[in-house]
Amino acid sequence: MSASASRPSPSTQQMPQWYEDGLPHIWLPYSQMKTASAPLAAVRTHDTRIELADGRELVDGAAAWWTACHGYNHPHIRAAVSAQLAAMPHIMFGGTVHEPALRLAARLCAMLPGDLERVFFTDSGSVSVEVAMKMAIQYRLNKGETGRTKLLAFKGGYHGDTLATMAVCDPEEGMHHLYGSALAEHIIAPLPQDEASTAEFLRLLKNHAHELTAIMTEPLVQGAGGMLFHSPEVLRTLRKAADDHDLLLILDEIFTGFGRTGSMFAYEQAGIVPDIVTLSKALTGGTLALAATVARRHVFEAFLSDNPEHALMHGPTFMANPLACACANASLDLFETEPRLEQVQAINAFLTDALEPCRTLPGVKDVRTMGAIGVVELEKIANPDALRQRFIAEGVWIRPFRSIIYLTPAFTITQSDLKTLTDTIYRVISA
Repeated sequence: MSASASRPSPSTQQMPQWYEDGLPHIWLPYSQMKTASAPLAAVRTHDTRIELADGRELVDGAAAWWTACHGYNHPHIRAAVSAQLAAMPHIMFGGTVHEPALRLAARLCAMLPGDLERVFFTDSGSVSVEVAMKMAIQYRLNKGETGRTKLLAFKGGYHGDTLATMAVCDPEEGMHHLYGSALAEHIIAPLPQDEASTAEFLRLLKNHAHELTAIMTEPLVQGAGGMLFHSPEVLRTLRKAADDHDLLLILDEIFTGFGRTGSMFAYEQAGIVPDIVTLSKALTGGTLALAATVARRHVFEAFLSDNPEHALMHGPTFMANPLACACANASLDLFETEPRLEQVQAINAFLTDALEPCRTLPGVKDVRTMGAIGVVELEKIANPDALRQRFIAEGVWIRPFRSIIYLTPAFTITQSDLKTLTDTIYRVISA
């Protein structure tokens, strides 16, 4: 029985007035507003469930766009928000600092390897990548290397929706290809996963190293590019290539960080240290917006100067928001006190077994899992919106895109809810 089987049908429920009044004024993300189905009216969340205004309840298979790693409304995070709200909800981070941000910065640096020891806080993943790009470019400019301002990124990659980050996403298959003529030009290579792609990568690197400042990739999983997996050996290849050509290595851990791939950070599985790493999404346990760009000592020291123009000129208004930092500290508490990585291992074992039967279904191209990520790739999905509506009708929140149906559940999901998700995927594909 689906999770919504005993719930009222949306057709029998009148939508709340706030929905009727506000919907005509909303511009939704990633949606063709002329043809997209009406969005759901959510009124409450708990554990791994979304409650709707029409009385239905959905099992969330996406953990609020990959953020709610501890499930919804965790009491420890909620208490931290409440206490911080009473003390100080916000203060500008220009000329003042506060305990939640400084505690969080120290804790993050203690978790990260080597001398990743300087944290720049922002309020979204895209902006954290923009900051990483600015750091890498100004790193060269401050050293007098004015010709080295390009980055090398990879096909299948996604690093954000802002103008600068779009320029390092996949230029052909990515969602931003329409903007091509308006974007800065960087070097986009195939990931070096085999002999041929490695040879092409090294050739591009040799030809363009004189104009490059950094290499940037998502470690182990290219998320929005289609949940494309690669091995830790790829990261070792990138680290060596960066060292050989005096380049910085930037790792975008916005999706993969905080346990999603099975280790606290994905790059740990390669045994390397990036020069800059970006963090967001699960950083606050999916409660408030926060991101961080963390740099190694030699990157930070390139900005130390008697010349004021050598400073990093960036400062979001809500940078290091105390409420968000309190959430992040509470989330780190939970990683320390509750068995999150063990839960990820259990989820992986379940997903591997439960999704494997999908491989035999017509139209299925591949089935793959890593950590708390499960993917069923189809030959094609003609209408992702229509497929999403079929999942909603079955009582689950699964959001297919490109040619994939994927699960990125909360690490705290029950086996019963996880089985509901995997059974529903098999049933919908079979139909």
